[in-house]
Amino acid sequence: MHEESKQVKIHVEHLKKNFDDLEVLKDISIDITQGEVVVVIGPSGSGKSTFLRCLNRLEEITGGKVVIDGYDITDKTVDINKVRENIGMVFQHFNLFANMNVMRNLMLAPVDTKRCSQEEAQQRANEMLARVGLSEKANVFPAQLSGGQKQRVAIARALCMRPDIMLFDEPTSALDPEMVGEVLAVMKQLASEGMTMVVVTHEIGFAREVADRVIFMADGYIVEEGTPEQVFGNPQNERTQDFLSKVL
Repeated sequence: MHEESKQVKIHVEHLKKNFDDLEVLKDISIDITQGEVVVVIGPSGSGKSTFLRCLNRLEEITGGKVVIDGYDITDKTVDINKVRENIGMVFQHFNLFANMNVMRNLMLAPVDTKRCSQEEAQQRANEMLARVGLSEKANVFPAQLSGGQKQRVAIARALCMRPDIMLFDEPTSALDPEMVGEVLAVMKQLASEGMTMVVVTHEIGFAREVADRVIFMADGYIVEEGTPEQVFGNPQNERTQDFLSKVL
């Protein structure tokens, strides 16, 4: 590895998140480096999605700090929208705009944030649709797409902003089983090209194949982390062992 590839993209230090009296994240610290693919697994309610949403401040952070590309997003003076321009987010339920066709969905953010002219945005949108294998769907509306197609459009939309970091929040859990593969294939391609990715997922096969590091969360803590071989092959923590015995 040459030195620049080790740059820390995401630095999380003693992150805490409460919803009123409920402590969802109790103490999370992690560094994620450029080009690293980190897969987050754990039981429902362990704080995985909340952790992901804190990384672009979709959830207000209760304590600790989160530094993205050198910007401390817990600092109120930091322009969070500027930081978010470099962070693509893909949600469980696609979050496409139903009243806009696929092309408009893809062009909206790059044009709105003044990153691109209409022409540039359209060209980029066409490139990204080709990339996810949906060039022929540019003029259709989300309601006319299958779940797998919607999620691939959502990934293409995130990529239109040329992000440095992609966050995926259970991107396949709302899909029919036969559609999961087409979405994971796009994600594998991204990973192979060196995109920094944080993926909350139940897809253990994907984690095994693509992750540089697997994090197991439970009760608001990172309980165990390591390579896929370490975590799946030889889990040290009882909670991890118990969880994996149910899913593997």
